[in-house]
Amino acid sequence: MTQPVVTANETPRCEGRLGGEPCGTEREVDPQRVREIAEKHRLGRGPVIAILEEIQADYGHLPERALRLVSEETGRSLADIYGIATFYRAFSLEPKGRHVVCACLGTACHVRGAPAVVEELERQLEVTAGGTTASREFTLETVNCLGACALGPVVVVDGRYYPRVPKSKVADLIDTVRIGVDASGAAQLQRLFPVGVSCPHCHESLSDEAFAFDGSPSIRLRASYAGQSGSLWLSALYGCHRSSSERDIPARAVVQLGCPHCQAELTDSWICPECEAPMASMAVDGGGTVRICRRNGCTSHMLDVT
Repeated sequence: MTQPVVTANETPRCEGRLGGEPCGTEREVDPQRVREIAEKHRLGRGPVIAILEEIQADYGHLPERALRLVSEETGRSLADIYGIATFYRAFSLEPKGRHVVCACLGTACHVRGAPAVVEELERQLEVTAGGTTASREFTLETVNCLGACALGPVVVVDGRYYPRVPKSKVADLIDTVRIGVDASGAAQLQRLFPVGVSCPHCHESLSDEAFAFDGSPSIRLRASYAGQSGSLWLSALYGCHRSSSERDIPARAVVQLGCPHCQAELTDSWICPECEAPMASMAVDGGGTVRICRRNGCTSHMLDVT
């Protein structure tokens, strides 16, 4: 599942090597490359977020020199660029390891043993949460919610969701990452999985086969902001952050999301645990609820399957 983002690019993740170097390696910023990225997105929707996404995909983080160049190329103040870079958890100002391990410490995961899982990750990797190993191989992070409460304790590594991870399997998980998930044959550890959803009011499917992401039908919603409405397409792959919008939505703007069939608002009483914006909810086919943050650019989402 994804959430309102106006770029069609997937949220950057540090996967493998960048330009032949480990993701965690500090590289000198190429001004010409940054200018090319800025020019490429100059006429696109949500240009600053799209520019920062691509720079992070290139360098594994957002170097200060790159932020200054983005400010010069876009005409936005450095304070504004820095504010966007620090507001969204998807961006990092510091180099990260080649593999990013993110463990959830939210309530649902906590009661199922998540603190013990984090302690074991720290012991196995010999690094405290929030740090990067000396070899730059791993960065260990913790969050308050990964949005998959029904699958806890949840650990995400390089974008792959590892559900119901017990402390006893942490060492095996790290070994799997080191040798490569594909090489390990760990077929049950899927990076992304499709979620079918429908409107909780009219019960019509929100799937749009005419607009696909990664070969899967998208989820089509109605997005409204500042008196203008248009279609918003989200990836139906849980954990994927791809989307596309008919309207230009400013970064960090909170939008109204509705059903394209009955026009009902997809309101929810939950507040985003990351940015405290209101969330929208949809019914999961087969039972359950998926919630997505209504703030443009925030990647927070929750899955509760019954």
